[in-house]
Amino acid sequence: MMALVAQRDLPSVLVPGGVTLPPTVGEDLGKVQTLSVRFAQGEITLDQAAVLGCRACASPGGGCQFFGTAATSQVVGEALGLTLVHAALAPSGQPIWLDLARRSAQALSQLAAAGITVGDIVTEAAVKNAMVVYAAFGGSTNLLLHLPAIAHAAGLPRPSVSDWDALNRAVPRLVDVTPNGPVGHPTVRVYLAGGVPEVMLHLRDLGLLDLDVLTVQGQPLGDSLDFWAKSVRRKRLRERLYAEDGVDPDTVIMSPEAARARGLTPTMTFPTGNLAPEGAVIKSTAIDPSLLDRDGVYHKLGPARVFTSERAAIAAVKGQTADPVKPGDVMVLIGRGPLGCGMEETYQITSALKVLPWGKDVALITDARFSGVSTGACIGHVGPEALAGGPLGRVRDGDLIRIIIDCRNLQGTADLVGHDGRRYAPEEGARVLAGRRPHPDLAPDPDLPDDTRLWALLQRASGGIWGGCVYDVDQIVGRMRE
Repeated sequence: MMALVAQRDLPSVLVPGGVTLPPTVGEDLGKVQTLSVRFAQGEITLDQAAVLGCRACASPGGGCQFFGTAATSQVVGEALGLTLVHAALAPSGQPIWLDLARRSAQALSQLAAAGITVGDIVTEAAVKNAMVVYAAFGGSTNLLLHLPAIAHAAGLPRPSVSDWDALNRAVPRLVDVTPNGPVGHPTVRVYLAGGVPEVMLHLRDLGLLDLDVLTVQGQPLGDSLDFWAKSVRRKRLRERLYAEDGVDPDTVIMSPEAARARGLTPTMTFPTGNLAPEGAVIKSTAIDPSLLDRDGVYHKLGPARVFTSERAAIAAVKGQTADPVKPGDVMVLIGRGPLGCGMEETYQITSALKVLPWGKDVALITDARFSGVSTGACIGHVGPEALAGGPLGRVRDGDLIRIIIDCRNLQGTADLVGHDGRRYAPEEGARVLAGRRPHPDLAPDPDLPDDTRLWALLQRASGGIWGGCVYDVDQIVGRMRE
């Protein structure tokens, strides 16, 4: 999408890769990625792991069976107007997906004939629409990186963390899809229930969309939604979902009223605190409901377990170290942001915690990022990152960490509040952190290539993770002249 939107004077149409169908017997791709930790803990045999792995994909190709980063990106692409209506999340390799490719080629030809370019389609209003649709679906936190980068490639203003927070509060979540729940339908059911245009119909009624933006259909979004609402395709696919799976499509993509009645809340909260003065993000809907109090608030107070590599953290979770992770711990993974390793995805930790019986009693704070299917009390994107002087890089084993996430009011904090038996307020914790030296093991990954090290410095000068980790040449030049 970054490459497409950068070609502002050319017509462009995105054909999403679709989604892999889930198995009828076995486990989906999200759970299958936890085979190693379950094997390490003696919960499954090697033969069982092999069978489950081989059965995980019921069709070739495509993205997530769950609403992870790949599926979220497809939805964002359609919401930007870059795809035909009802393109995102199509079952990969199936006739309906192949038909999409043919119709996309025809649309591209028509755009060229009409002189409509990607610059006419991907506008500031289109980016706002994409953020609204993203919030209504409850997408992967990785899009907090990707959509600002797409906007930058299109020559448009990049959404800030305050923009994300405001929209997250204003837009109701309408989609019940794994891993958000409450039921957690696979992505192909979301497609059959109507996908992006179905969600947009509800958002249109709420007045949350700009309906005048152009799409690759060559017409305003409002006209495309009018067509979708009356289309035979919509009727047939929604009927098929009920006939084959026994699922009412209106329980997968809900009206705002139904979503409120089912207790659906926005997926994200943006906590701050003395460990994350520039902000962080947590998929608050993925916290185990049994850990919330009657007001929907998650409280965690526990000792820090500091790790400077994902490998060491996973080994401690698996019980393969002299001091394994225990229930009640707060894992603090530092030096894994852009400056440390290019900002790796740390799904193996979160997936391991998900499947272990005591995993829900462990929290995680990191300057790295997560997979879209990650669950649990996992705070990522902590800013500033540890290697940029962030206070997270000054945490020590045994520090007392307090996490509070209000999942209803979408507020939260992550603070150092004690050490060696002494307790103190967050303000004093901030002073304690400021007076410490960085963790002695904190350093860039030794395998980090020189070009990635240079990229990490330049992206920080360009706005850092909340700016999409891009090269903003004007900002970089300005910093060099200072």
